[in-house]
Amino acid sequence: MLKAGIFLDVDNLSFNGGWGMRYSIIRDLVAAQDTTIVRANAYLAADFDREEFDHEYRMRSEEFRNAMRRAGFHLILKPVKRYFNDDGDTVVKANADLDLAVDALLQSENLDYVLLGTGDGDFLRLVRALQNRGKRVDLLSFDNTSSELRREVDNYFSGFLVPGLMPSRFDNKLRQRGVIYSVKEGREYGFLNMRTGLGVGDVQSNVFCHVNDFDPKIPSDQLMRYKREGAILEFDAIEQGADKFKAENIQVFDWKSR
Repeated sequence: MLKAGIFLDVDNLSFNGGWGMRYSIIRDLVAAQDTTIVRANAYLAADFDREEFDHEYRMRSEEFRNAMRRAGFHLILKPVKRYFNDDGDTVVKANADLDLAVDALLQSENLDYVLLGTGDGDFLRLVRALQNRGKRVDLLSFDNTSSELRREVDNYFSGFLVPGLMPSRFDNKLRQRGVIYSVKEGREYGFLNMRTGLGVGDVQSNVFCHVNDFDPKIPSDQLMRYKREGAILEFDAIEQGADKFKAENIQVFDWKSR
């Protein structure tokens, strides 16, 4: 089995749609790549100054950090620093990018596989450095992901589509998320990809969708816009036969309104 390391840029993931994700599922995702997890690091900012006087904020922050620890992650906390710029405005800064990059390079000496959790294109050089050392590097992210970073990694996992990672608003086992990959200009239907498991190849492509099955119904040209935008759609996946599904009760998954 491959020896694996997980390196999560928690603030980037949380700010771009991953708030509320189940960290235990990330470990399951990595284990599904036929790996043994050796390192699992989570990097995040910590506003210790605010925690000193804001009791409620401190309790929420500690609860959040403890939940990650219970999921088996080692936390690397970057203290928030405040300073004044030339205009006299207060600037808040806490960036753990360098810590993550250095740790990943040093610890990769004993690793075969790295899951990098971020959408930040600044990590492109890190990905290339790890691959040049013979490591498989996969990426997990949500919205606002660098396209160049996605192209460079060995495999990309959209956090919105990983089963069980993000809670659904619906108590419905049929409910799935996917993205449109095929639409013919002027047609009222297309096809979706949805992830059915945690393996790289666990993707179902024959998911038929029609504009009449959207709630509310959409014009036909909206399908093409959703395809171009890479919109995340949430729907009931109704099996229609061998490896064929139909999407019903389709809605756009708007993570910003959660």
